[in-house]
Amino acid sequence: MRSRRGFVFEAVRQGTAAFAGAAFAENGMAGIRSATEAAGKMPPEEAAVSEDFWREIQSAFTLDRTLINLNNGGCCPSPRVVHEAFKRYLDISNQAPVYHMWRILEPGIENVRRQLAAQFGCSPEELAITRNASEALQIVQLGLDLNPGDEVLTTLHDYPRMLDTWDQRAARNGIRLVKLKVPAPPERLSELTACFERAITPKTRVIHISHVTFSTGQIYPVREICRLARSRGIFSIVDGAHAFAHFPFRQADLECDAFGCSLHKWLLAPVGTGFLYLRRDRIPAIWPLTATSLARKNDIRKFEEIGTHPAANHNAISEAVAFLHQIGLERKAARLRYLRDRWARRLAGKEKVKMYTSLDPAQSCALATVGIAGIPPARLVEHLWDKYRLIVTGIEYGENVSGIRVTPNVYTTLEEVDQFADIMETIADKGLPA
Repeated sequence: MRSRRGFVFEAVRQGTAAFAGAAFAENGMAGIRSATEAAGKMPPEEAAVSEDFWREIQSAFTLDRTLINLNNGGCCPSPRVVHEAFKRYLDISNQAPVYHMWRILEPGIENVRRQLAAQFGCSPEELAITRNASEALQIVQLGLDLNPGDEVLTTLHDYPRMLDTWDQRAARNGIRLVKLKVPAPPERLSELTACFERAITPKTRVIHISHVTFSTGQIYPVREICRLARSRGIFSIVDGAHAFAHFPFRQADLECDAFGCSLHKWLLAPVGTGFLYLRRDRIPAIWPLTATSLARKNDIRKFEEIGTHPAANHNAISEAVAFLHQIGLERKAARLRYLRDRWARRLAGKEKVKMYTSLDPAQSCALATVGIAGIPPARLVEHLWDKYRLIVTGIEYGENVSGIRVTPNVYTTLEEVDQFADIMETIADKGLPA
């Protein structure tokens, strides 16, 4: 005879499956699957300019098209299939959270862990689910044993919250933080590696770099810098907030000790999701942010002990991974570079325009930062919003960047990109109205 617990579980499972089946027919995934099949073995660069394909992708989102969102670097809307899964899991949780959330939904985190690990190319036993990149990175920044006088190397282009974390350790523990000034953009990627090599001293214990800088979208030569670190016995931390699911790479391409990212950016997962990768032999040496049993010293899950939290957020990540697979990461990256080049190459030749991002595919993808001489970024941001309801981000950072960061995504249309380029060309030629 089926137990009461088994009966309830089966009822929830069947109800969830029925809900999912109904949602699937309405959320655009069937159209995306058909478009993907039609694309067949089309090379990514050819698929990037196929508007028939990308119209199907765009139809999978519910967006506010009364504005033009070119600020997709902070967090992004999820496709309907992800958002519906998120809401469905919340509904199930709310029936009896102590049972449905903890005993039915929470175990699903292990499947999510396996899916993310497969995408990243690491063992599931090296990957912890977190709420964002900041939490993932701070676990390592605050969990490393460092002594007074130990040095941490980073750059002026790394994320402010992460620099604040190191500043706190400097104030509290007496470590020394070195923020390198780096070119924006460099002529060659080797210049970035050389900056770190020159700065290493016998006291350097940590190198902290962004895979993709938030300020200009610069892709760093992560493998070369991490190999340099390892050859000197230095711990390497990579801020992957803007990298994961943005363009193709695997953990083996990085060779870092630690990698933290947000999934509500390029993976298009629910807001409040991320992960931390730690090389297996590094796990025991890192203290968790929230204390747990010392018996879990070697367990990656010790970093997930944050108290009561919703299961819906992390379980819906599975749908975001499936959505990415439907598009294809190579196709996605090619499309993002196509959209970036469509506006950037129009503006790059203008006399008053300054591009802070290299358009070399090895150095950037979707994110790019541009400035117009004589116009403060804040004023340009305000004008674009007030007159055109166009959203970008002002960037004045690192002592050598003053512009706006422009970030399209897979749901951005050519018409939106072209309108932005038209507006910017006019401003570059005539300035802002008085």
